[in-house]
Amino acid sequence: MIEIVSDPGAAQEVAIQGEGDGGIGGPLPVLPLRDVVAVPDTMLPLAVGQERSVTLVDDVLAGDRRLVLATSRDAAVEAPGPEGVHDVGVIGHIVRMLKVPDGTLRLLVQGTQRVRLTRFTSSDPYLVAEIEELPDLLDGKPVEAGSSADPEGDLSPELTALHRSVQETFSKIVEAVPYLPEELQVAVANIDDPVALSQLITGSLRIGTDEKQALLEQVDVQARLRRLMAILARELEVISIGSEIQSQVQSELDKGQREYVLRQQLKAIREELGEDDPLEAELAELREQLDALELPEVVETQADRELHRLESIPQASAEHGVVRTYLEWIVSLPWNDRTRDDLDLHRAREVLDADHFGLDDIKDRILEFLAVRQLKPDARGSILCLVGPPGVGKTSLGKSIARAMGRNFERISAGGVRDEAEIRGHRRTYIGAMPGTIIRAMRDAGSSNPLLMIDEIDKMGSMGTGGGPESAMLEVLDPEQNDTFRDHYLDVPFDLSRVMFVTTANTLDTIPGPLRDRMEIIRLAGYTAQEKLEIAKRYLVPRQLERHGLRRSWVGFGDPALRTLIEDYTRESGVRNLEREIGRVVRKIAREIVEQEQNTPDDVALEKPKRVTVSKARVEELLGRGTWAGSSEALRRRTRRAGVATGLAWTPVGGDVLFVEAAAMPKSGSQPTLTTTGQLGDVMQESVRAALTWVRGNLAVVAPDVPQDWFSQHDLHVHVPAGATPKDGPSAGITIATAIASLLTGREVAQHVAMTGEITLTGEVLPIGGLKEKALAAQRNGVRCVIAPRENERDAEDVPEPLRSRIDFVWVDRVEQVLEAALGGLPERDAG
Repeated sequence: MIEIVSDPGAAQEVAIQGEGDGGIGGPLPVLPLRDVVAVPDTMLPLAVGQERSVTLVDDVLAGDRRLVLATSRDAAVEAPGPEGVHDVGVIGHIVRMLKVPDGTLRLLVQGTQRVRLTRFTSSDPYLVAEIEELPDLLDGKPVEAGSSADPEGDLSPELTALHRSVQETFSKIVEAVPYLPEELQVAVANIDDPVALSQLITGSLRIGTDEKQALLEQVDVQARLRRLMAILARELEVISIGSEIQSQVQSELDKGQREYVLRQQLKAIREELGEDDPLEAELAELREQLDALELPEVVETQADRELHRLESIPQASAEHGVVRTYLEWIVSLPWNDRTRDDLDLHRAREVLDADHFGLDDIKDRILEFLAVRQLKPDARGSILCLVGPPGVGKTSLGKSIARAMGRNFERISAGGVRDEAEIRGHRRTYIGAMPGTIIRAMRDAGSSNPLLMIDEIDKMGSMGTGGGPESAMLEVLDPEQNDTFRDHYLDVPFDLSRVMFVTTANTLDTIPGPLRDRMEIIRLAGYTAQEKLEIAKRYLVPRQLERHGLRRSWVGFGDPALRTLIEDYTRESGVRNLEREIGRVVRKIAREIVEQEQNTPDDVALEKPKRVTVSKARVEELLGRGTWAGSSEALRRRTRRAGVATGLAWTPVGGDVLFVEAAAMPKSGSQPTLTTTGQLGDVMQESVRAALTWVRGNLAVVAPDVPQDWFSQHDLHVHVPAGATPKDGPSAGITIATAIASLLTGREVAQHVAMTGEITLTGEVLPIGGLKEKALAAQRNGVRCVIAPRENERDAEDVPEPLRSRIDFVWVDRVEQVLEAALGGLPERDAG
């Protein structure tokens, strides 16, 4: 009998009364189940939504209400075919049906016999198959469905032990898990039939579909119980481990909750009594700040230990202030705060070009760094070291790099640092101890990945042997070590691997080799006159006008005026002095404008100052004659005499020219003497002796008209003017040889010619360093021809193209070629 409740808009429930045919009968419809396995003698709720499945249920309800429940082999397949379902299933009898308004059905199906699908007779509109019964086997004998597996109660000892073990283990599982009702424990304990026991437990457990299907297909009762026992033991172990984890977590939560409640109660009591303990308030604030931080485990442990110490130390104790300051430092550091890198190469190029003119090599290096960081975000960048004379923009370039990358910028100066503690900090056992400059800079930066600029790293020195600041700086700048940098004050590791370090130096000679090896050297030699002109127009003049309160519409600088300032008033590699001279001009113009306003009658309105255009004559009027005015003429004047040659030298503040003078006089003693003046270093004095030896050995080639005993009859004096400045280095060798050769031949060195190169006793000219700096110095001093070693020809690519087009480079291998270019050719020897 079918009972239908038809309330419009509500679900319709159909209750089916009576029992279906208990036999196997003919072919039955097959309902595929997804992620569900039907078990005999158990009730199974189902949701049916597919069109063919709804049709199947409708046909089954119209018949004997029986169908076969078989599990799909692949749960992802919505409508499996005959090969998509398992061969073993269960005959189901529909007990109750509920029609939902969305068209789906809710079924309650009673599982009966286990069957095997032998042959499918139809697959449209749904699967229909012939079946055969699979009875349970006990000792190889079939057990009829619905009868006791052992009516006489003579189970084997092994089967009895399995039966009891399964009961006990399942009872423990029921006690441990919430989804199994307690009534199930009682029901299992009262079941004496192994078949019924295995089927009830299989239908109740939440185990995998494959395992349930394997239990269903196992017809041997004893083997099924053994497999079921293994599954129950595994589930009980998993539940036990989960209970331990839950208990541990709950214990930690209970402890924290208990402390919180007690502190809140203590706080309420104090508020009720009108007592406000500043110490407790301070401790509570520190505790809140520490809890808000995501500290590394070792740091968190140390901070908790120190906080507990602080709670037990009297406030009047000196140790209280030490521990409190330490915790404040821990709280103030950016352990995990970081900024996001701006990896847009186009924007970075725009920022760098807007802040600096030229410096293409350095800009390309920064763009390469950003490109690598975009491809590999956790890549470790190299340590950049910007080497160059003062005023070329090393520090300001670091700021531009930080702005281009979107990083915070912080600068520290290593100049004059002579103690390791200034880098690593002092231990807390010392009075007044504090962290080192690195940790302080990280606190000021406010992020764990700033750009940290270390200025003047070449001026960092040690007070003694070993343990100096260089050793501490090695760990800071080593990418393999700085992820666990340990400051003496903090005494916990701090990660510096995300920091981008940029160092600056004027020279590399004073940087220790191991420290220099950790840095990528980028040289900033200086600027050409044309580059200085562009820098002055784009950056220096607008900045000076702004600093002095003048508008760009009031004052204008012409190119001739700027060239005059560059050539006659400054003589440097950078632009610092140039900016200073521009500032002098701007201040004088500002004074004139203010005086003009003050001298204007009150009844006359002065809307705006008259525009002032600064010309070359105006510069000379305001600043007087330039310090270097007429330097090119001075160069020609000083080389008009024989025995004077112009050399090029490298200094930490850029390139420079030097004059080498040679003079001779009749010997004053029994032996001729060689005198060197001008505060020459040991290496330069050796160059003098080497040049003299080569000239004496090749006197017949250099000056064939000079007697061979000339050197034995004369004292020789080699002088390098500007004796207040120490001079050293081997690159003046060919200059000294040229001066001595000029003295012997009486021929003047060609005007506007300067030279650099090391000499050997065999007359070879060896390569030198700093060609770009020397070429810039030559341009500043009006030199138009530079004689240099041929092996330095590849270095000419570093010289800016505008400068290469204005200076003629003569590349030489031997001293004879130098004399050929400088003296206009060697004298021809007499045929006789």
